[in-house]
Amino acid sequence: MRTTALRKPGRHAHFNQMTAAALAAIALVSFGQPQRADACTNILVTKGASADGSTMISYSADSHDLYGFLDIKPAGTHEPGTMIDIIDWDTGKKLGQIPQAPVTWTVVGNINQHQVAIGETTFGGRPELEGPAGLIDYGSLMYLALQRSTTAREAIKVMTDLVAEYGYHSTGESFSISDPDEVWIMEMIGKGKDRKGAVWVARKIPDGYVSAHANQARIRQFPQDDPENTIFSPDVISFAREMGWFCGDDRDFSFADAYAPPDYGALRFCEARVWNVFNHIRPSEKIPADFVKAVPGASPMPLWIKPDRPVSVKDVMTEMRDHFEGTEFDLSRGVGAGPFGLPYRWRPLQFKVGEKEYFNERSIATQQTGFSFVAQCRGWLPDPVGGILWFGVDDTASSVYVPMYAGITAAPRGFGRESGNFNEFSWDSAFWVFSAVAEKAYSRYSDIIKDIRTVQTELESSFHSMVPQVDETAVRLHGASPELARAWLTAFSATVGDVTMKRWRDLWGRIMVKYNDGNVRNDKGEIEHPPLPDEWYRRIIQERPGFFEVLPVEAAKGPSCR
Repeated sequence: MRTTALRKPGRHAHFNQMTAAALAAIALVSFGQPQRADACTNILVTKGASADGSTMISYSADSHDLYGFLDIKPAGTHEPGTMIDIIDWDTGKKLGQIPQAPVTWTVVGNINQHQVAIGETTFGGRPELEGPAGLIDYGSLMYLALQRSTTAREAIKVMTDLVAEYGYHSTGESFSISDPDEVWIMEMIGKGKDRKGAVWVARKIPDGYVSAHANQARIRQFPQDDPENTIFSPDVISFAREMGWFCGDDRDFSFADAYAPPDYGALRFCEARVWNVFNHIRPSEKIPADFVKAVPGASPMPLWIKPDRPVSVKDVMTEMRDHFEGTEFDLSRGVGAGPFGLPYRWRPLQFKVGEKEYFNERSIATQQTGFSFVAQCRGWLPDPVGGILWFGVDDTASSVYVPMYAGITAAPRGFGRESGNFNEFSWDSAFWVFSAVAEKAYSRYSDIIKDIRTVQTELESSFHSMVPQVDETAVRLHGASPELARAWLTAFSATVGDVTMKRWRDLWGRIMVKYNDGNVRNDKGEIEHPPLPDEWYRRIIQERPGFFEVLPVEAAKGPSCR
């Protein structure tokens, strides 16, 4: 949902033409510009790269003030002259109205009834392009496209036609757009204050490959004579020339370097997440971290990569829960993680000690997620059955991905729009129930996450095992009556939603009892007082040498009766 970039766009020259000295300077420069703490991550999987022939995109809507829920927009037919309000997704401000489409499709979260799914990450881009004269913000753009398209390619046309006619309201965005056959990445940015429209490039991910983006523009050079696989605005190069951001041959034009040249924040906070995904899905490549650490002469990562083995929906879920474990950026290690390996760092993302500025890493999994999903599109099944939005609320690491079929007509209790809000806690809200468990886990993470993983794995494993049977029943019902199939799928998603809510409330209770007052109850219910890790005791001692040492004391002699 609401997402903003981690970094304010840099002002560097064309990246491919940077000298080693210039790149070294980026690595040394402090973060003098304000960094935006919210961010999102998308992973894109083509059907030839997936374990079951489905396409997949993932999305985490990361924001410190976002209430996560599953919104369902029903299909409809609309009379000529019907207007629709455009509400800015970030601010809630009404931007204006546009004519409603004659026909709109049902949208379940970020997937529609035709198995078209869309996610995004904000990259910001050049500050000169902020505040364009436009009506359509990035959030409205996604949901209008989902309501009006039957394929990914059609969604791209809807989005680009809308910004051409009504203008674009937001900063730079990367969009993931999929259907059962194709997966696309599209990057778009407005033309600056008082200028209408946008420049953009869309590229189809080659079948058999995986891509990712995380709040930094990633499309560089692209073919300009391959409309089946690459589409772009007619002025995407000429506008950059006009602004003085590109002066080479057209064939050398790079969208990312012209409109969102990477600064250190873009590399370390954003591209680092992509680097980690790519290394997980293709470990044989052993991609070095040089680029994300701004090492002079390091080459940018490719836009997509071929996995070493087929990627499953469980693999994508695992990636969405990553904290850089096992890498040099591992957030579960070091003094910042505390004695119990907490892989989160409270904001601000950057901090000063003396005159020097420092930062914490930014992993895919983060504490400020409102909701996340893995959208799975399966072309061999009827659309209401083939599309599954594996949907979770709050932190990805401690959430549960619950299957919400594209054909459902209502959200489960606790997951829908009416479930609550960001300002009032409720045990009837999935968001708040998951948040309650996560908040408790922060206090003793290395222990409590094991309890969470046990229930999380049990629930998700059961859901995955149910899906083939649910598919079979739904397909049979769909053959007799599509409405009956949708009712069956709605009931199924409601049931697994209710089960998840109950198990998570129970989990919170067990954790409260087990870890009450800093103690730990063992399997027999006995209270234990486990010590901190030895390493942490050493840190305490080193901080104040000798202060906490137990010293011998000579026993005092009492009065003698003799």
